[in-house]
Amino acid sequence: MGRGKGARMIGFLRLMVFWAVFAAVAYWALLIYSRSLRRETLEKQWDAAPPEDASPETRKAFIEQGMHAYEGSLRRKLLWGVIVLPFIAIGLLLYLVNYA
Repeated sequence: MGRGKGARMIGFLRLMVFWAVFAAVAYWALLIYSRSLRRETLEKQWDAAPPEDASPETRKAFIEQGMHAYEGSLRRKLLWGVIVLPFIAIGLLLYLVNYA
């Protein structure tokens, strides 16, 4: 007595929903961690050699400019792999197991 196709599909969909939630949480955790590392690097870079006439506003502008540049960086885009790659791998495995 096996499970029918419908029951297997429901189980698969449940797995995908749980994986999507897990991947989203992992993505946001990595994003926050990566942003904090970048901000810390910018702060240390500024503190190592600040301009002589530097004000707190200048420091803040320097850090914000660096963070804005980070938003378009490859590292940030690679974090999407946390969400996309597992779904591609699972889909490929399902295809190979069932249709190849």
